[in-house]
Amino acid sequence: MDATPFAPAGDPVPAWSPAVGKGEAAYQAARRQRRGATLVALAVLTACLLVSAWVSEAHPATLLAGLPRIGEYLWRILPSLRWDALLAGADTEGSLAFWFYRLDSWAWLLFETANMAALATLFGASAALLLAFPAARNLSRGVPYQLARRFCEAMRTVPEIVFALILVWAFGVGALAGILAITLHTAGALGKLFAEAIENADMRPWDAARAAGASWPECCRFAILPQALPNILSYALLRFETNIRSASVIGFVGAGGIGEELYKVISFNYYEEISAIILLVILAVAAVDLLSERLRHRAIGALGGAN
Repeated sequence: MDATPFAPAGDPVPAWSPAVGKGEAAYQAARRQRRGATLVALAVLTACLLVSAWVSEAHPATLLAGLPRIGEYLWRILPSLRWDALLAGADTEGSLAFWFYRLDSWAWLLFETANMAALATLFGASAALLLAFPAARNLSRGVPYQLARRFCEAMRTVPEIVFALILVWAFGVGALAGILAITLHTAGALGKLFAEAIENADMRPWDAARAAGASWPECCRFAILPQALPNILSYALLRFETNIRSASVIGFVGAGGIGEELYKVISFNYYEEISAIILLVILAVAAVDLLSERLRHRAIGALGGAN
């Protein structure tokens, strides 16, 4: 009598068979192969990280030696506030007013920084929208597609501060160089995001518009743009938040804004002024982030309801 166990009644396939055994063996072999490939990949990654650390001289001893110095610098930039003089006037050392004794000029520089970011976002998003349609794979082919894609790659690859260095030399110190630098990088970054939003659009309205005799620009405007507009607006507002930070940094090379003032106080070791400006930048960026988030959600909701 065959002692091989069978499946419950009604199931003609045995609970164990040579085919099942072969499948189990193949599964275990594939699992071992995946584990081996994962271990090899981790080993290669670890080796690359060690080589990178060696080339960049990121030695553990150097990091441990530098950590106390970072703490010492942070301690120096803290203000010398006193509870008994906290709300006193600007002439009293230890008060908030004494710490922010140049608040009026710093607030104006923050306003200039926000204007730089807003203008750069507007100009960059406009350029990116024009580039996005020829850069979308579902709408364009050949030379226009390659040119639009490569231009966006080149613009977003170069950091804003590099553009700012070049443009400060060309246009002189001031906000114009900063606006143009952020605009160029924004056009490249948003061009790719806008193109991906367009590539996810439904092509049936496009086909219907083409069948009705619409031109390529008309199809882009009336068949594709209404579908991609919520995502395009979301990306543009999100980029505005990023550009606030960028506008605060490129001032280090003379491109205007609060960053230029921050570079000066760092250079002259005005420690309490450093912490005051950094705190103002953090508060300004947080306020802009909250406002931009609300505007983005409200605008996307309105566009979604309209569609």
